[in-house]
Amino acid sequence: MGEHEAATLVLVLDLAGTFVFALSGALAGVKTRLDLFGVLVLSFAAGNAGGIARDVLIGATPPGAVSDWRYLVVSLLAGIVTFWSPSNIDRGRVPVLVFDAAGLALFAVAGTQKALAFGLNPVMAAGLGMLTGIGGGMTRDVLLSEIPTVLRADLYAVAALAGAGVVVVGATLHLPAAGTTLTGAAVCFGLRYGAIRRGWHLPISGGTPKPSEPPEP
Repeated sequence: MGEHEAATLVLVLDLAGTFVFALSGALAGVKTRLDLFGVLVLSFAAGNAGGIARDVLIGATPPGAVSDWRYLVVSLLAGIVTFWSPSNIDRGRVPVLVFDAAGLALFAVAGTQKALAFGLNPVMAAGLGMLTGIGGGMTRDVLLSEIPTVLRADLYAVAALAGAGVVVVGATLHLPAAGTTLTGAAVCFGLRYGAIRRGWHLPISGGTPKPSEPPEP
């Protein structure tokens, strides 16, 4: 894959992740009865915080979320659609978590690809991919005065790191970037979705934690 194709892939994944995370932020804002401005702020923060952190750390300044109007439009569009038609998007808490899982997967692989393109070593690229994935969800939860999902005892950061690891391994073995990126996103989403549906979690001290969602029968 050439440099131009790689940049296009990262941009598409970035915008898709921005939209999905913005949906999760807007849905969370609607559930807590924020006004229109609050919902839009939350949708932008959730959709762009991880990408901004990634771009600042790798020196891609100004960050894409600031310099490229498409990130703002995508975020505000998600917020407006959710604010006016929340019932068409959400049927309960689980859809919010599913949108969050999709955004986590897209951002984890996009962040890793961009870090590799900027010459970071594989280990740091995977770590930065994980940071890109968890940044939006953490910002959303902090703004809503909730304990960030990444700090709860279910698979969140681990899922992002697993997806990023697939991308890094593929790049090291010189496998097609598109294939490894999609595989990494699928691995991340699968782990996170399993945690949502089946209550998968990491062990913690003091006993078994309550999962973020009751497991499906």
